[in-house]
Amino acid sequence: MPSRVTPSSYLRNVLQNGVGRYVCQLQRVTLSFCKSTNPSRGARDFIENHLLEFTRNNPGVVIYLDPKRHHSPKLCVEYLNGRTETMSIDRYPAEDICQWLDHFRTRSGVQINRLRKNWHTDTPSIQGTWTPATNRPTSWNVTEFPCQEISRRLPDKETATERILSAAKALREGSPTNAAIGKETEL
Repeated sequence: MPSRVTPSSYLRNVLQNGVGRYVCQLQRVTLSFCKSTNPSRGARDFIENHLLEFTRNNPGVVIYLDPKRHHSPKLCVEYLNGRTETMSIDRYPAEDICQWLDHFRTRSGVQINRLRKNWHTDTPSIQGTWTPATNRPTSWNVTEFPCQEISRRLPDKETATERILSAAKALREGSPTNAAIGKETEL
């Protein structure tokens, strides 16, 4: 579909899900199938072999089985926000049904939209987005990297190794008064 037709929105998360405790948004699954026709063979195979494993792994999801004679099989899912999706699983093998159920389980229930931006915040900053080069000199914009002057470490305090080396040097020179670590500098 062209981008003019596809709905667009900002990136969002349902009720800040995942910030604290994760809550699966899939609430209910209804699997309609026929007990005798050939197009429902994959659905019957899924029920016999994979349904118990899915229910053990996802105790918060309710699954209803709806046998209807001579109807094509379909999967109807309902999310916590009230949105429902229906999918025909006519002639699908059991493995494909497992993959589609996992797809529906990991979705949030929000309609799939084209994103306007890859990030979104509820409290935007007036100052703009922070980057590692935010408070750096502008001369770095034209500098060719790697640059020795910029890459060197800026010592703000004497390191523990430097203090031990200076204490050892003082001991070798024979002045035991300055040899104690931390005497010449305060912690």
